[in-house]
Amino acid sequence: MTKSVLCAVDISNGNIDAPVLKIAAKLADLDGAQLDVVTVLPDFGESWVSGFFRPDFHDKAQHEAHDKLVELCVDAVGSERNATIRHVVATGTAYQEILKTAESAGSDLVVIGAHKPDFKDYLLGPNAARVVRHSNVSVYVVR
Repeated sequence: MTKSVLCAVDISNGNIDAPVLKIAAKLADLDGAQLDVVTVLPDFGESWVSGFFRPDFHDKAQHEAHDKLVELCVDAVGSERNATIRHVVATGTAYQEILKTAESAGSDLVVIGAHKPDFKDYLLGPNAARVVRHSNVSVYVVR
């Protein structure tokens, strides 16, 4: 029995990940699993770039990202299903944070969209390819 399905979405893409989220919800429902949805904010860290932002910028960005993530989930699967979803906003490198979240949540499956890869990536986008390559659990890629 699957404990958890983790769906990785990019909220900066608007509703482009809605089909990915719908499939993740179906896969979780098939096995009675918890559905977790993660989005990742970039980390400006202590670099000189971070000096251009107000000290509270990250907290506001995280709160806004959470609201957008919930909105995406409600639009994709409805408010009733959304009430059971764990929403996660991580900060860092997308594929690394997706893998960390999958490990900490005890996920048995990661669902991620392939998006529109450019020619150099050919089959998968760079984050999806890295998640597939480095994941310790199965990865379902939605095209």
